[in-house]
Amino acid sequence: MKYVVGYRPDERGADAIALAGVIARTQGAQLHLVYVVNSAKTPGQDVQKRALALVPDDVEASFSLRVADSFVHGLIDAAKEDNAALIIVGAASNGLFKRFTVGSVANGLLHASPVPVALAPRGYNRRDPLTRLTVMTGMRTGWQAVLDVGTIAAGRRHVPLRLVSVVEIDQNTQSSFDQDNALSPAKQHVNTVLAQAAATLPNNKVTLTLAHGRNIEEAIDGIGWKSGELVIVGSSRLAESHKIFLGSTANKILRSLPVPMVVVPRDFQSQGI
Repeated sequence: MKYVVGYRPDERGADAIALAGVIARTQGAQLHLVYVVNSAKTPGQDVQKRALALVPDDVEASFSLRVADSFVHGLIDAAKEDNAALIIVGAASNGLFKRFTVGSVANGLLHASPVPVALAPRGYNRRDPLTRLTVMTGMRTGWQAVLDVGTIAAGRRHVPLRLVSVVEIDQNTQSSFDQDNALSPAKQHVNTVLAQAAATLPNNKVTLTLAHGRNIEEAIDGIGWKSGELVIVGSSRLAESHKIFLGSTANKILRSLPVPMVVVPRDFQSQGI
């Protein structure tokens, strides 16, 4: 298995390599660090050395310089050539520490990539392996692909899988009866998803959380997060088949998360990440 890592000699490049090392560590996956430039720009000779020095010693990695019209197209082409399972990039450099602001590269990938895209928050510097995978499971078309990626990845890594459904509760909803009615469809759905995941993974490896609040941000903030966690979400139903399009809910989740996030293309089929 191979992951393409979008490298730049800055903080975003370091964040991307740190996340790539964490994800790859329990997979025996290889990293391909790709530095995309245009034909008019030639980087210094020490760029490759500095990039590879950031990779953990127990993770195999290679480096290549790629000339392309855009960073996004260069990474996607490299991923296609490598038959990569994942593209990993850092968030925009002007974001809050360990939070996301989607820059032009990440935004371009989130609208065009045919493979899952992993986003590292600014300042991400974890070195230890992942401790838990969280799948955000909505009720719209595409949730099955996200669940499949999550269960396969959790099983392969031998880490717990948490299933989370996020529900916005109308601020005018006062009684517990009205709140239960609002949550009922989500409860039924997550129980269905839980049964599917439990059929693949040991029961003690799958947990369920129904998060709710007056808005997505409040619901996300109310969930406990581990430093070694990775969140997996799906693409909007508006996405082209086998492409990523980040919908409004996923965008809100992204901007509220304190941990890395993987976005899975619509109708994506794979052996996990």
